Order: sequence, then C-alpha cells, then structure tokens
Amino acid sequence: MKIDRRKPLTANIAVFGVGHHVYWNQFDGLLDTLNEKLETFVRKVNSNGVMVKNFGIIDNAKGAYALLPQLKAGNFDLIFVDMVTYATSSTFGVIARELKEIPIVLVALQPLAAMDYAKASTFMQLCNDDFCSVPEFTGVAVRMGRKAPDVIIGMLENDPAADAEIADWCNIAKAVHDLKCARIGHMGHVLEAMLDMHTDPTAVTAGFGCHVVQCEPDDVMVHFSKLTDSDSTVLAMKKRILDFFDTPVPVSDPLTEKLNEKDLAIASRAAVALERFIADKQLDGLAYYYEAENGSDMRTLVTNFIIGNSMLTSAGFPMCGEYDIKTCIAMMIMDRLDIGGSFAEFHPIDFIRDTVLVGHDGPHHLNIANGKPVLRSLKKYHGKPGSGASVEFKIKEGPITMLSIGLKSDGKFKFIIAEGESVEGPVPPTGNTNTHGRFKPDIKTFLRRWIAEGPTHHFALGIGHHAENIRRLGDLLGIEAVVINKC
Repeated sequence: MKIDRRKPLTANIAVFGVGHHVYWNQFDGLLDTLNEKLETFVRKVNSNGVMVKNFGIIDNAKGAYALLPQLKAGNFDLIFVDMVTYATSSTFGVIARELKEIPIVLVALQPLAAMDYAKASTFMQLCNDDFCSVPEFTGVAVRMGRKAPDVIIGMLENDPAADAEIADWCNIAKAVHDLKCARIGHMGHVLEAMLDMHTDPTAVTAGFGCHVVQCEPDDVMVHFSKLTDSDSTVLAMKKRILDFFDTPVPVSDPLTEKLNEKDLAIASRAAVALERFIADKQLDGLAYYYEAENGSDMRTLVTNFIIGNSMLTSAGFPMCGEYDIKTCIAMMIMDRLDIGGSFAEFHPIDFIRDTVLVGHDGPHHLNIANGKPVLRSLKKYHGKPGSGASVEFKIKEGPITMLSIGLKSDGKFKFIIAEGESVEGPVPPTGNTNTHGRFKPDIKTFLRRWIAEGPTHHFALGIGHHAENIRRLGDLLGIEAVVINKC
C-alpha cells in the first residue's frame, strides 16, 4: 500500500533548439527534420510531469536577444538547450550571461548510433552533429561568468541512460521549483541543549528560497479541540490508519504494548487536526518541537503527532521532529526527487554485520517501508515527555542515499551526502524506525569520514543511489556539497 501525493509536483521548463541559419538555404528539408528532432525531445521532457514551453530553434544572435526577455519573464526552473545540429555560440552567449540564476542543461542526443558511412552525406552529418558545438557553448558559458553547463549525451531514441538523465533533471527542476515556492512551518523550540538544531529562518530563505512560517501549537489545537472520538472525520482517519499499519503484540521492550484504543483515538484526532492546520496555514512542510505542561491537553496533542505527520510526509508534506528545519528541507528535496526522505540518525553499530542501525523516532516516509509499517503504543518516549502511538518499520532493502544539511561557521549551509545499502537484518522492536545500513569501505571508516564534515546529526534517508543529483542541486543553489561515499 502507498500513500498518494496530495500536492502534484510541478516545474516550469523552457526548451529551445539551436542551429545555424546559413544551413536552411543550403539543405532543403533540414530545418523541418531538426524541428522534428526538437519535438521528439520536448515530448520526452513532457512525459516527466512538468510544464514545458518550446521556443523553437534559435539560429542567430538576433534570435537569442529576442528570446531573452521571454525566458526572463517565464519564471522557469530549468532550461534545456537542444543541440539539434551545429550552431554558433551567438545563439547562446547572451542567455548564458543574463540568466545565471536559472539552471541550463545542454542536450546532445543524435538520431543515429553511428552514421552509415558508405552512404553518408553532409545532410546526414548535420542531422547528427548534436555534440559539435557543445565545447563552444561550454567555453562561452565560462567566459560569460558561469560554470560550464551539464550536458546530456546519447541517442534520441532507444537510450535508457539518456532518458534517465532527462528524468533526473526534471526531478531536480521539481525540487528547485518547490524549494523556492515552499512555505515551511516552524513551531515550538529547539529541544533543550541540542545546539546543532538552531537555524536562522532568514538564512533558510537566503539559501533555498522558501518562506519560513512561524507557527504556534495553538494553531493546531484550535482544530484538535473541536474534534471528538466519534467525529466522522476521526472515525475515517482511524480506518485509514488501521488499513495502512500493522499492530503486532509487544516483543522484548517493556516500554511497548499493542496499540491501544486510547492512543489510536488521540492519534486519529491529531492527524485530522494536522491536515486542517496544514490547509489553514497553506504549508508545504513543518519542523516542530514542543513539550507543554504535564497533564495538559496541549501535551496530549503535541506528543501524538507521529502518525499524522508520517502520513503527511508520505503525501508530500515533510514533517520533521526536534525543530530541525534543515532536515525538513532535506526530506523535501528527497521527496521531490521521488526517492522518499525519512527522518533519520545513527543508532548502535553492528560490528558483526559491519553495519549501523539508521533510523529515528517520530515521523517517517511510509512509502519507502519494507512491508507493512507497524504501530506500537509506547508507555513513554525516551528522552522526551509524553506517550502514545509510534511508527516502526525497516526501509526497503537495496541502495540508499543520505543527505544531511549542516551549517558552517560562516553561516552558510552545506550538503553532506552518502550512498550505501540497506541490508537484511533484525531490528529492535522499540516502536522506532531502523534499518541496517552498510557503507564502503567499512562502517568505522565511513562514520569517521561522515562526522569529519560537520553534519547535523539528523539526515534525510531515501532509497536508490542519487548522490549525483543531490550534488547537482546543491551546485545550482550555490551550496557546498560533499559526497562522502558513492557506490
């Protein structure tokens, strides 16, 4: 079972092709053939759930200058330049100079795997000259004061690697789009003495573009207090929860017990209240921590967010505990890259298996669970006040990627990224998420390398190997990105 995304992913992508105007009178039909190539590429981009604007083929400097104001006005998240044949860099130079804030990717996808040399013609060569002017374009980009653009190299059809690169860049565009448009709630305060959690909301806007919405626990309580256990929306939420989660009997931990009706009812009310709170504040995510007075209704509410926040996280609204807005953003990045994004930290090392348990209490991305996730009632939350229902699961076995967003002494953000494997192995039945993470070359060396980069102790955990895409995103945002481990 999978929780469907409630907010559709979007990204605004511009595409234009480039060519050389002298060719059109020299070779009948060439321009039409190249426009067909461009349309084929546009269809590929469009199949990735993004909004695409095709500006046609630009074939001289005058065309580039005419296109520039349209690109500026379009609020685009990414520009693909389709190198359909050789083109002079005058079709690109001013665009590279003036649009430094917009990612540009050059696309060199030729129709033929190799020309039929015995029957080759200049026309055939021009139709497959996609790479010819790429060095000219990248060199001019550098002269215009920007980094050389990334390039997709391959074939126009029947090239899964090229298609995967197109999809990757579309997902990166979705992440860019949502980061710069997001409203991230910040509610409560840092867990006492957790110094690496402190983050300046203005720095978040400067680094990622999103707006930080200062929220009060009362903003959720106003909805929670109006709900009863017999409310139809609460009963419907109970059913959703029981349909999605397993509720096994306790195993070894005396803090755990089978999910009881009281905890289920409170968690259901809290989940409905959270959904209404998200809608009311028009939020795209939330980082929170609050304790409230012992025995108060507020403590009951704020210590029972786990189920509702896990369901929201899985629906595209990252909800992050311990007030960690940096990791909330890391979770959003992974979700927009379609790789999950669960709240995580390091737990005990398994020196026998050469692994480390990776997990956390609190909200998680349920769509990357290995099998049906579990709910347990906890008599107390370790290290925090309160009690109630908690989420437990292992993530899917196979490749994983981690992203921790740290803060440097100069106040700038830093991406610390690693790839590894989620491997089979037993996990403690404590009502928390855990999985065995294996990392090269060995667990002790990896952990030493990880901590040496100064990460926040939390990180987002996703499935698949996607360090390069996250590094690219950091590069686009002007954020230092260090890949500790790449598989």
